[in-house]
Amino acid sequence: MQNPSVSVTSVALPASSRVTRLYAHPNLADAYSIRLPDNATTDPELLARFMFSHQPAWVGQLLQVRDALVAGFGLKTAKRLEESARSERDKHVSIFRIYERTVEEIVLGEDDKHLDFRVSVFQETRAEAAGGGRYLTVSTVVRCHNLLGRTYILLITPFHEMVVRSSMRRAAHLGWPTA
Repeated sequence: MQNPSVSVTSVALPASSRVTRLYAHPNLADAYSIRLPDNATTDPELLARFMFSHQPAWVGQLLQVRDALVAGFGLKTAKRLEESARSERDKHVSIFRIYERTVEEIVLGEDDKHLDFRVSVFQETRAEAAGGGRYLTVSTVVRCHNLLGRTYILLITPFHEMVVRSSMRRAAHLGWPTA
């Protein structure tokens, strides 16, 4: 187990992340960063798979509530996304479709009728002047298509922040996969 006082910090979208300039006027753009141990893997896909497969139990319960609320609007549910991911595991991390992979980043997301979103899991080594060490930054950008999308984002944003921060802290407490 790692240091229980691990800190997840709100940061600007990383300048070199693929999602930073993806949408000209995103309806949501946020990023959270956590220091990685020196022996953690440098593979962003492995880091993403670990983080999303070890989420706190309450996140799953929250998704069930979300699914019950949005199903009537014809939006994609987590259950439907899980079914798709099972049949195409190499093209998904958890319920998220893989859009792009580089040495330092994996871009995940989904498109739906109300909004499109991308999640970047980006690992980098920072210079001493910037805090030094290896960091993982999880960024989310969202582009809404209509009033339903804008309303949805307004309602889920506080939960989104809790889910991302909690997922990153939990992965750190469990111990990130090693190189």
